[in-house]
Amino acid sequence: MDSVFLKSTFLNALPLRKPHPKAPKADRKFCMECSVHLDPWSLSDGNDSKPKPKSKHPKNPLSDDNARRIIKAKARYLSALRKNQGPHAMTPKWIKRTPEQMVQYLKDDRNGHLYGKHVVAAIKAVRAMAGKREEERDVRMVMSGFVGKLSFKEMCVVLKEQKGWREVRDFFAWMKLQFSYRPSVIVYTIVLRIYGHVGKIKLAEQIFLEMLEAGCEPDEVACGTMLCSYARWGHHKAMLSFYAAIQERRIMLSASVYNFMLSSLQKKSFHGQVIELWGHMSDIGVTPNSFTYTVVISSLAKQDFHLEALKTFNEMRNTGHIPEEVTYNLLINASIKRCNWDEALKLYDDLRSLGIYPSNFTCASLLTMFYKTEDYSRALSLFTEMQTKKIAADEVICGLLIRIYGKLNMYDDAERTFEEMEEVGLLSDEKTYLAMAQVHLSSGNFTKALDVIELMKDRNIWLSRFGYIVLLQCYVMKEDLDAAEAAYQALSKTGHPDAGSCNDILTLYIKLNLTRKAKDFIFQIKDGGINFDEELFETVIKVLCTEGMIRDAEDLIQEMGTNECYKDNRFIQALFKFMHGDSKQWETFLFFNQHETMALELLLSLYLQVGNFTRMEEILQLLLKCSSGFSLLSQLISRLIRKGKRDEAFALFTQMQEERIKPGVVCS
Repeated sequence: MDSVFLKSTFLNALPLRKPHPKAPKADRKFCMECSVHLDPWSLSDGNDSKPKPKSKHPKNPLSDDNARRIIKAKARYLSALRKNQGPHAMTPKWIKRTPEQMVQYLKDDRNGHLYGKHVVAAIKAVRAMAGKREEERDVRMVMSGFVGKLSFKEMCVVLKEQKGWREVRDFFAWMKLQFSYRPSVIVYTIVLRIYGHVGKIKLAEQIFLEMLEAGCEPDEVACGTMLCSYARWGHHKAMLSFYAAIQERRIMLSASVYNFMLSSLQKKSFHGQVIELWGHMSDIGVTPNSFTYTVVISSLAKQDFHLEALKTFNEMRNTGHIPEEVTYNLLINASIKRCNWDEALKLYDDLRSLGIYPSNFTCASLLTMFYKTEDYSRALSLFTEMQTKKIAADEVICGLLIRIYGKLNMYDDAERTFEEMEEVGLLSDEKTYLAMAQVHLSSGNFTKALDVIELMKDRNIWLSRFGYIVLLQCYVMKEDLDAAEAAYQALSKTGHPDAGSCNDILTLYIKLNLTRKAKDFIFQIKDGGINFDEELFETVIKVLCTEGMIRDAEDLIQEMGTNECYKDNRFIQALFKFMHGDSKQWETFLFFNQHETMALELLLSLYLQVGNFTRMEEILQLLLKCSSGFSLLSQLISRLIRKGKRDEAFALFTQMQEERIKPGVVCS
């Protein structure tokens, strides 16, 4: 047994230590018995009949006895290196290699590097040409020492590691002269990627044609690389043409390539082409990701395809993708523009349920919605929540808050907010100044409103068209005729005045008893092509009725009543029907609302003013056919008395008596 142990190749032949001399002991006689059994787990006995049983995970025999020792020594070295460098040490990744790969690894002498030394040297040699001029570049001379030493795969590595397109061009030309080179889609794709990255689209197109001439069929990677190059540099026409050619070859592209194309088209506001590409992407079954949905929903919302945007959004949620805050903001804005308040609130609640805090843009949209729907309490609670979550309020949000305070008659709070904005330097937009001026007008303080406008002028913020409208309102409230007319003339230079401004200046003439100017102004706005709204029409009719201008009033009512733009205006249509006296049309008025009552009052006042009792009699006879005619006449007489028009009330009462309407029924 001893001889077997000494001859074993698994043990080092180490010299045995000499035993220490010991003192002689007295002879003791004893008897000892022993037996030797072969151990089936031992490899040192040389017994092949009972070999070592196979383990659960057998190891491949090593081709080199020292390979395992080298691996373990390298592991100990890297472990010590990692401990010395700290937790963020960059150590090579362990790779499981076969014995043959390990032998090749030792031959390459990489020393932990990704590539061999000769490959690294080739990469550095080609990169060194970057600083040379064209006439000084000689890739054959530079690579003369590497001829026959680089395999095709290693040449691809050298090509891939280049940073400049000129080095890629020169090395690829040298590479094609080597015996180990063979045309492949892989090497052409590498060149396409580098050319596309620096914007050399013409060179990329030449390389792609060369690949086709070499007999290499382009795959989805090569085609996707070319499409991404077109998209990166905005060659959208060429990109779409190339994409059409790819579809003819039935090459399936990845979602990342579609994302690149969609994003590039959207940056140039080609939303229609984005939607078209999205439809084709869905038809061929490409699975979109979160970025795809975000881009498509944005284009759908900007093209006013609101229902399609919501449908795509629901599809995104159902597939497990979580939308970004920007997507919610787009849909909320689109819903608010379409006055779809319920959908906007639903989206906001969904946003909050995901734990996403809205940005100040989304908050501004929601505040705008609450302002339009007059839900001021919810607007204030949202602003309080913004302060709690420390969401910065910009000038738009503060301007909306000032308007909301004005609607709630919280004038001090609005003024305090305006002063705080001035302290922090947020006042830069004309709309904010005009919002504060309108709040002062609502409180009846035209002096402060004018001070705000003067402050805006002192800061070199010029008045826009809306600014002149607010300035006109200030002077009308101040009853400053000259300044109001000057503001109206300045407003007229920006275009046709709006109906509200015309109504303001006409109201000022009536208030100052300038009847002649009021008449001239009415003819001026009629000849100027001003579009009447309900308030201006009512004011003009009142002036015409008061002055007894029956022909002008009837012409205006006829013109407005037959205009398609006012077919849904109940006040104008009521005047038109009352004036014509069509009994069939009067039968539709079972009950009269405020607009119809006012229209009838104006028409009767007009006929009373000019003494046209015949026309009054026709209107009264038609009124008696309506179920609510008696109560309406009572309301008319009461309103005339409250307005101090006792003569007109008495004349109407007398006319009713002549029509044999019982006074007790009417005046009850």
